[in-house]
Amino acid sequence: MLTAYIAARGLFGGGEVSDAVVLVDDGKIRACGPASEVEISANAQLVDFGNALLAPAFLDVHCHGSAGHDVMESSPDGELRMASFLASHGVGKFLPTTVTASADSTLAALDRLADWIERETGAGSARPVGIHLEGPFICAAKRGVQPAEHIQLPSVELFDRYWQAARGHIRLMTVAPEMSGALELIAYASAKGVRVSLGHSDATAAQGRAGMVAGAVSATHCYNAMRGMDHREPGLLGMVLDAKGLYAELICDGHHCSDEAVRLFAAAKLADRRILITDAISATGMGDGRFKLGELEVEVAGTQATLDGKLAGSVLTLDRGVERFVAATGLAVAEAAAAGATNPAAMLGLEAGLQVGGPADFVLLGRTGGLLATVVGGARV
Repeated sequence: MLTAYIAARGLFGGGEVSDAVVLVDDGKIRACGPASEVEISANAQLVDFGNALLAPAFLDVHCHGSAGHDVMESSPDGELRMASFLASHGVGKFLPTTVTASADSTLAALDRLADWIERETGAGSARPVGIHLEGPFICAAKRGVQPAEHIQLPSVELFDRYWQAARGHIRLMTVAPEMSGALELIAYASAKGVRVSLGHSDATAAQGRAGMVAGAVSATHCYNAMRGMDHREPGLLGMVLDAKGLYAELICDGHHCSDEAVRLFAAAKLADRRILITDAISATGMGDGRFKLGELEVEVAGTQATLDGKLAGSVLTLDRGVERFVAATGLAVAEAAAAGATNPAAMLGLEAGLQVGGPADFVLLGRTGGLLATVVGGARV
């Protein structure tokens, strides 16, 4: 059935427009844009969201799990639950994200995740569009809760083993640029089309810049697990905030960063370089208890996940992260929506907006950024 979704504003490829319309048929976008440029046929079903923002569905590039499912221990049933849960929180696409583990465990996980990516995804479910390899090429001093015994020096040879196991589906990789062999690996992976993110790192500002020169394009969860800033040695954090061309992730859950830090991030980074992520773990959506993060067991109480008193991922959903970003910064909802959708897509080299002929994946957001509705693959979630 042809359906016309209508909202007061829309975020399309050319920016924000008034009187937005998206025509959906058979899971695809037939037309989209301002109402003055879109002809709505008489047989179309009208769905009017009034004074809302229509924007591309979110893309979470840093997600370890949710709905009781951990991506290191994939099963088809768990993957289906996770994909449905993510879609219910506005996510149309995501990168299942590994944690530092033994080479054998990582190779097995990458093979299973490649199977997931290559399977057909039904309407109403978020789609995995690649893998984020977070570890093992990180710095032990900034590992967070990732197990030190499995950290490896950056290695083209080991990366190639992972690349083969993932059947070319590694799309993003976190690397500490100060480690021996890191710059060679960054250049090598970048040449294969992998986006490299600087993180879990004790790098100086100069070492961070060297990582950018080698090909890194982003930074992993800004502020967290990276050397802090000093006025004489800005460290990796200072370099990330200062580098205009560098994308940077942020976990806006109220625990990983204070609101002051969120506002500094928003002020420092260009609007098209901010990326909101969840760093979500299997506990997301499950309430209090003990849950898996790779080989680790994490304690969840309220909205915080910890291991031995340290933050261990999050239980954040991306719709809530977008809404909290608006509340903390006072930015327009469209800017926050871009940080959750079009910016991560652009960083990965994917289509960064709603496209005629593309999948009907979009969200409707209220005046404070709250999620009103999600459409994924043409299906209302």
